[in-house]
Amino acid sequence: EIAKLEKKLLQLKEKVYSNLTPIERIAICRHPNRPHSIDYLKNISDEYEEIFGDRTFGDDKSIIVALIKIGKEKFVFIGQEKGFDTESRIYRNFGMAYPEGFRKALRAMKLAEKFNLPIITLVDTPGAYPGLAAEERGQGWAIAKNIFEMAKLKTPIISIIIGEGCSGGALGIAVGDKVLMLEHAYYSVISPEGCASILYKDSTKNDKAATSLKLLSEDLIKFDIIDDIIKEPLGGAHLNQNEIYENVKSYIIETYQNLKNISKSSLIEKRYDKYRKIGKYLKN
Repeated sequence: EIAKLEKKLLQLKEKVYSNLTPIERIAICRHPNRPHSIDYLKNISDEYEEIFGDRTFGDDKSIIVALIKIGKEKFVFIGQEKGFDTESRIYRNFGMAYPEGFRKALRAMKLAEKFNLPIITLVDTPGAYPGLAAEERGQGWAIAKNIFEMAKLKTPIISIIIGEGCSGGALGIAVGDKVLMLEHAYYSVISPEGCASILYKDSTKNDKAATSLKLLSEDLIKFDIIDDIIKEPLGGAHLNQNEIYENVKSYIIETYQNLKNISKSSLIEKRYDKYRKIGKYLKN
């Protein structure tokens, strides 16, 4: 009898989670127990050594940078970290990077290029920090510089959207040879709430905005914005964290094996073509 009930419960869960609206999917993406970049760093790497500072202004805690080892392979790891509670969220600035955060990431990328190390970036941010101090220190320039430099880096780049991927804050570390995305993550030019407040003058219409933005993994793969979707445990990554760590780790190793033997010139050419082909064109 218990086995029958458990089977029925599983079927009901599968039915519910297969019919979620975009805004409900975003609620899963924002679940407080969802694994963050720091969790992936600790659970997918066998060894790691963190790197600090941008050598210009300071150390931005919203971006974690480390030299890591997965099995026999070495990588440079860059991840956006939001924090888990009030104290850590303030410490991490809610995952919203200042210009020095993007410069810190770029410093590590240049280090990776110099020593022929592949790069892993984990995207999880509501956007770059929009405050006055960030603008005074060149926020827009820092993001643009990262995009420009990542486009021509002579080393493989694997980018994974693990949670929220919003606006330029996400793009600043998301230019890659392969862009992967967790099933319930989202990737968008703006958050649904921000879009609703601008377009509809009403932030409560975020469900309508979420549908219009086409920000879910299955939408983005159709437009060639992402290359593959990493399946999550039923109900979201927070319900079986060990499973999602193994899934992400396997994808990283498999993807790198496909990239490691490509020549540097071909790697850059393929990366350039990938971004040139994004989007759909309408004929008159």
